[in-house]
Amino acid sequence: MRQDVFVLPHFLRRKEMRLDKYLKVSRVIKRRTVANEVCDAKHVLVNGKIARASYDVKENDIIEITMGSNVTKIQVTKVTEHTTKDDAALMYKVID
Repeated sequence: MRQDVFVLPHFLRRKEMRLDKYLKVSRVIKRRTVANEVCDAKHVLVNGKIARASYDVKENDIIEITMGSNVTKIQVTKVTEHTTKDDAALMYKVID
């Protein structure tokens, strides 16, 4: 193992996550493949711009998802790799 490699502790790492993974972890969309397909179909806007599934979501981003005639607009409040079912709703705030 190399001795000159420095790894940042978890609390100093940037809090970012792929858009498709964020939508799945936060349970906005049930499956990551569905989230990926919605992004590929250009039905997801982040901060007013069309976003790909690989977009890195950050706190305070505004995500707008259009599925059929239903439009859901949320603000990202927290980005975490893992969460419980009960805490998933704390990862975002629904905007009217």
